[in-house]
Amino acid sequence: MTSAFKLSRRALLQGTAGLGAAALTAGLPFGQAQAKDVAIGFIYVGPRDDFGYNQAHAQGAAALKKLGGFKVLEEENVPETVAVEKTMESMINLDGAALVFPTSFGYYNPHMIKLAKKYDKVRFLHCGGLWSDKDPANAGSYFGYIDEAQYLNGIVAGYTSKTGKLGFIAAKPIPQVLRNINAFTLGARLANPNVTTQVIFTGDWSMPVKEAEATNGLINQGVDVVTCHVDSPKVIAETAEKRGIMVCGYHVDQSKLAPKGYLTGAEWNWEALYPKLAKSMQGGEKIPNLVRGGLKEGVVKTSAYGPLVEEKARKHADDIKTKLTAGSYVIFKGPIKDNKGATVIGAGTERGQTDIELEKMNYLVEGVLGAIA
Repeated sequence: MTSAFKLSRRALLQGTAGLGAAALTAGLPFGQAQAKDVAIGFIYVGPRDDFGYNQAHAQGAAALKKLGGFKVLEEENVPETVAVEKTMESMINLDGAALVFPTSFGYYNPHMIKLAKKYDKVRFLHCGGLWSDKDPANAGSYFGYIDEAQYLNGIVAGYTSKTGKLGFIAAKPIPQVLRNINAFTLGARLANPNVTTQVIFTGDWSMPVKEAEATNGLINQGVDVVTCHVDSPKVIAETAEKRGIMVCGYHVDQSKLAPKGYLTGAEWNWEALYPKLAKSMQGGEKIPNLVRGGLKEGVVKTSAYGPLVEEKARKHADDIKTKLTAGSYVIFKGPIKDNKGATVIGAGTERGQTDIELEKMNYLVEGVLGAIA
């Protein structure tokens, strides 16, 4: 969706507001009477073709389009500000959206929560937030255990690295990001207990210049495998390939960007989840306020191995993947120390994927070089 169209939608919304408040009153059964298909809105913080976070969601929306029976609305490049409230209202009031997916982390509170209170007959599902019983009942959050795929990334990286120095470029030190950094490092240390992961936080989800600088800086320090948790890893993969090091992907398959050095990748599989949620709503089924899933549920997946991945690395990663898919393997099991020497998970304690404590993670594990504050 172009910027021009976004302005058009908002201009229309503003104009409509002046025609009569009744048409915009909260609680109306939006659009159901006007449209045969159920209208569902997707809002992205960046472009849909970013080879990253937004593209993964757009691929899920595309899968929903193929089903039929749904009118899929999309708007890209929407900031995590009051702008997303305007976009949601536009989709609800102009297009009759009955279900809205604001996909970026910063959309949740106060923006989505505010709109959920105002439009109590519309369903709001946010990616990555942590819904609580204090939030509106028509709001909810969904996310995936992509740390499972990052753990597998780490195993492959640990086997393949020649220097034992890995790099992780991250946006912000929030729990979801820390969980990925830690899982990647724990996986790498299965292959090589002495491996380290140097982490660099850029400060925001999409900072291409800083991400390129960070990649070059890590390479200059001897890092020979890099991965990330930013919205658009495109520049990271391209820089790694250009400088002759290896890269593990994130969000979607980036092997086209680094055909020589791409090892594997941690990918979202929203093509599986979005149609399922939409059909549940269409069928009148109750959608849980918290939806989570990993390899077992098909919410995440891994990229095909690249040419540099040796057989022993593939075999080890495949073995762990089989166990994770079966639900018989725990990544975060004690004893685990943070990178300051304190025990964060005690011996004998297992924190499985559904353990809510993992969604509050505020530390970096032993082996990670860097700080969160």
